[in-house]
Amino acid sequence: MNRRCFLLAVLAVSGCASLPAPRPLSPAETALAELEPLYAAVGGRDAVTISVSSQGCTAKADFAFYVERRGQAVTLAFARKRLDSCRSFAMGKTEITFTWAELGLEPRGPVFLLNPLAAWTGPGA
Repeated sequence: MNRRCFLLAVLAVSGCASLPAPRPLSPAETALAELEPLYAAVGGRDAVTISVSSQGCTAKADFAFYVERRGQAVTLAFARKRLDSCRSFAMGKTEITFTWAELGLEPRGPVFLLNPLAAWTGPGA
């Protein structure tokens, strides 16, 4: 066997042996995978403002929200309807505001947000 065949065989075997073992998915990763990670969410007097990733074309119309009421508990979730297909040199973020009236919620009632929270690491990070 020549060196080239030996080297290819070693690379093929080592490549298969170095694959990470699959890890079990948490319920948040499976059931709520469609929800947009938020950099921030602020409940104000008249509205809720969310901070999301953007390549420059993200708009309010690109998002849908879902409200569920179960007794006293109210849950709220935001999902992206369309991907931001703009090309930018650095990743960015944008803030989108939904009024309490748009969401069909009372401003003073407790609301549980289902979206995952992601850390903002700055543009281009």
